[in-house]
Amino acid sequence: MTYQAANEPICTPSRAAVELIIESKARDLGGFSVSRVLPSAQRRMVGPFIFFDHMGPAVFAPGEGIAVRPHPHIGLSTVTYLFEGEIMHRDSLGFVQPIRCGAVNLMTAGRGIVHSERAGADLDTASRLHGIQSWMALPLEQEECAPDFEHYPSTELPEFEQDGVSIRVIMGEAYRRESPVRQYAPTLYLECRFPAGASLTLPDHYEEVAAYVVSGDIRIDDGIFSAGLMAVGCPGKALRLEAARDSHVMVIGGANLGKRHIWWNFVSSSKQRIEQARDDWREGRFDMVPGDSEFIPLP
Repeated sequence: MTYQAANEPICTPSRAAVELIIESKARDLGGFSVSRVLPSAQRRMVGPFIFFDHMGPAVFAPGEGIAVRPHPHIGLSTVTYLFEGEIMHRDSLGFVQPIRCGAVNLMTAGRGIVHSERAGADLDTASRLHGIQSWMALPLEQEECAPDFEHYPSTELPEFEQDGVSIRVIMGEAYRRESPVRQYAPTLYLECRFPAGASLTLPDHYEEVAAYVVSGDIRIDDGIFSAGLMAVGCPGKALRLEAARDSHVMVIGGANLGKRHIWWNFVSSSKQRIEQARDDWREGRFDMVPGDSEFIPLP
């Protein structure tokens, strides 16, 4: 059988590993398509992950590309992870950093940061863009920390084979390998590439774990998960993934941080704090990106 999205948890003896199935929803961002997985109606967060967008794959003609004008964030950290293409990051701290395939840009908003994301050095050529944009809520004691930005080249991330599956540890620890990327709470983030027939049991020492199929078909329990589906594991059960064909999977998870509110680009444990951030952006009280007078207004 092939699993479809469900509105209720499905932990049963025959599907003991899967608690919930989330189906991504397509969003058109003006010539650029994303598939939104989190937050969803069924599940707001998996571990600290509160936002998970599958970007593209998109093809741009010369002179075209993404152009996300400066906008604010609070209460979260962001990770941009690309399979193809390049994005130029600029922020209100003065950092200017291209993000390329396999590298990590970790931006911590804390009490507030503004950034833009635009086409990179490939703007003047035909180009492709494909990757994952994710946000992670910050623990309560870190929600108002100082904003920060860190870049990790692809060569710094552990890459290895486990049971025939090629794995990169983007964040956290898995299979005795640990990523150098900073964590504010226990976090798991893996990129896994399965040849047909390979199988892998995901780490079971994290409070929450989920697997998102970028491409291919993955068998879990008695069902097949195709591209665009996320399988959220049952608490205390290890997800075992088997590739029905060559497949590309992202694994996320970590500690449950409790309830968070999300509105536009703001995440917080407090609705009042989000209201304050909204007023601060409207009244121009955020620091802006140096040299960039553009901005995205409140929705």
